[in-house]
Amino acid sequence: MEHERVGAVVLAGGASKRMGSDKAALEWNGESMLGRITRIVGERCDPVLVLAPEGSPAYQGLRAGHDGVDGTADSSSADVTWVTGEAEGAGPLGGLATGLTAAAERGRDIVFVCATDMPLVTAEMVDELLRGLTDADDAAIAVDSQRAHPLAGVYRTRAAATLDELVQGGERRMLAAVDALRTNRVTLSDPTWLTNVNAPEDLHRLRVP
Repeated sequence: MEHERVGAVVLAGGASKRMGSDKAALEWNGESMLGRITRIVGERCDPVLVLAPEGSPAYQGLRAGHDGVDGTADSSSADVTWVTGEAEGAGPLGGLATGLTAAAERGRDIVFVCATDMPLVTAEMVDELLRGLTDADDAAIAVDSQRAHPLAGVYRTRAAATLDELVQGGERRMLAAVDALRTNRVTLSDPTWLTNVNAPEDLHRLRVP
């Protein structure tokens, strides 16, 4: 895949209820979690679109210049831009549909998608998922021994219309996207890349060797 044709969508609009504070702003090795993810993803993808409604903690707390995630500059070579058109209550499926549309408007055919609570994301993870996307696929998502991870995958932006139809019909489950699209499931070489941080104890376990 040519680097300039691959964008990224980072979903940062969650309420972070279990964590008790905005996960996007959590410190991880000297930078915010969102800042780290956009920096790493920016090594392979351009632009990097951060999806969050204007009223979300991530947008309110980080939009004003932290980690350069403000649409003007950042610590990677990629263009990092906020996208706030996500419909209220549409959940991550709605965010994904909005993100794919926004990436298509910027001339991208393929995007890497992840959530802001995945601090162990690597550029190699992006590479492996891209290699798993065939010409016939709408998406290639990561799987491990327990489940599929639709928020760790690469998607063709042409899938936006299908996902938007699901959202308009009241669907909110991310696995509905997997069922509706022609999806390849990819087993990654390092399953720890898929680690999610949902609660304080999750973060503690990662920080303690």
